[in-house]
Amino acid sequence: MENKTAHPVLSVNGTDNGEARSNPKYWYAVYVRFRHEKRVRDVLETNEIECFLPIQEEIRQWSDRKKKVERVLIPMMLFVRIEDKQRVTVLSNPSVSGFVRLRGESRPARIPDDQMERFKFMVGAADSAIQFTDQPLTPGEKVRVVRGPLCGLEGELTEIDGDTVVYVRLDCLGCASVRIAMNSVEKISEKHGK
Repeated sequence: MENKTAHPVLSVNGTDNGEARSNPKYWYAVYVRFRHEKRVRDVLETNEIECFLPIQEEIRQWSDRKKKVERVLIPMMLFVRIEDKQRVTVLSNPSVSGFVRLRGESRPARIPDDQMERFKFMVGAADSAIQFTDQPLTPGEKVRVVRGPLCGLEGELTEIDGDTVVYVRLDCLGCASVRIAMNSVEKISEKHGK
């Protein structure tokens, strides 16, 4: 009996072969109006544009109560994965002010898929606060998290204000970092890390 269900053939980077050949999608960061991040995400997703808004839940303490709130990790910014022709759709949203560009460049800065995947994993799995800085960090030792909710995350190890942190670079924006215990990471050797 023949199976008539068609399944798309996926390439290594998770795109279907037709997309990879003709209309590749790339990750970009876009600037949005203050406190409009969720609204813009919802509208773009309605237009079938893949979006990622890095949000982390935290507990806020008021004098009379505690409440879980969502904190946007990078205010006034949203990540979109689009084909070049979809840039017009993104820019047509009145709350979008433009794409992030590298200094001196006219085209929007593309964010490599592997950097976005590590960042998305960190945001989804971290059980402590993630900090984001646009200040350049000195390259650290390449490590892999071996235990805890971030197990499998690869990044760089450094010390910030006396705390050991693992950070993930987003080349055109900066670094996302999370505190981690030294016994939760292992060094990635050069020949195995690539």
